[in-house]
Amino acid sequence: MKCGVTTAVLGLLAAGCGGGAGEPAGGGQPGARGFPVTVTDCAGKKTTFSAPPKRIVTSNASSLELLLRLGAGDKVAGTGFPPAKGTLPGKLDARAQDVEVLGRTVIPKEKLLGSGADLYIDTFASMGGMSGGGMGDAPTEAEFAAAGIKHIYLKSTACAAEREGPMTDLSAVERDITGLGAVTGTDATAKRLVTGMRAKVAAVRKAVGDTPAGERPTYFFFDYDAGTKQPTVVCNRQIAHAVIGLAGARNVFADCDGDRKQTGWEDVISKNPDWIQLGVRNRGSAAANREAFDEAQRWLETNPATKGLKAVKEGRFLRIGSEPTTIAGVANADTVQRIARTLYPGKVAGEAQPGKVG
Repeated sequence: MKCGVTTAVLGLLAAGCGGGAGEPAGGGQPGARGFPVTVTDCAGKKTTFSAPPKRIVTSNASSLELLLRLGAGDKVAGTGFPPAKGTLPGKLDARAQDVEVLGRTVIPKEKLLGSGADLYIDTFASMGGMSGGGMGDAPTEAEFAAAGIKHIYLKSTACAAEREGPMTDLSAVERDITGLGAVTGTDATAKRLVTGMRAKVAAVRKAVGDTPAGERPTYFFFDYDAGTKQPTVVCNRQIAHAVIGLAGARNVFADCDGDRKQTGWEDVISKNPDWIQLGVRNRGSAAANREAFDEAQRWLETNPATKGLKAVKEGRFLRIGSEPTTIAGVANADTVQRIARTLYPGKVAGEAQPGKVG
């Protein structure tokens, strides 16, 4: 992918981007610290901010959580795909529940354009493609501009198709975080969050990094909520691929070049993974999550096509949720730790907690 870096702390860039010079923006606040800030989309199109946005709308809970962690929650005017109560950790959960819900799924086009937002953050390349239900298409860039809304992306999830090669680390996620920090004027917090992520991943690498590739356990992310008739698997450009590899495991679908794909159970059976992650989506409470994990595990144990898998027969399941594994966020580093603690007991500091949702 060819894309330009136009500030010292340019955000929302996928791996492999080059450097360049930014141009000052007019009409902003002269001398505002850290501004202007310019970011690019998956195609390299630039968006420049001369001051922090005042009203931000997020496409889903992932980008909302990042803003809350950055301390920019007071700028959030609404969200789509809101997190269920109890989904986010600690105080973040209460703050998330106070955010206006503009859409239980994809925000309807007219509501988004009429929201009064000056920035819309898309977690995926096109949330409009997920709308269904007669909600209409996503706004065009011209419509965003006419409404006074700047439109940017979390590139670690949105730009899988443009990424050059497999995703093997969390650098693209880190750039999303530092990019949002630059755009919202919360650079110091972004730096602290990224430093914490790097420390966790480095500790895992130190503990298991010398394990020969052939001795690393094979690993299957079971996306239960995507459907069981045909499994949807994570490929080598998905964040989960990086998370799995950093934890010292081998994604059984590492040879799949892309983000995700649907396949047949015969493909999973032929790979016969050592471990299976029950990647259910957070239901909003510990009890509901436990029930969902139980349901996913029971399906694997009773389905004729999967009950003979080595991981199933040996009970090698990890109960770690989908969101902190597959969607950009600070919790990606926590998931690396949790997987490694389970696969390499005694090598990685802390206790393995396969029974808890992420």
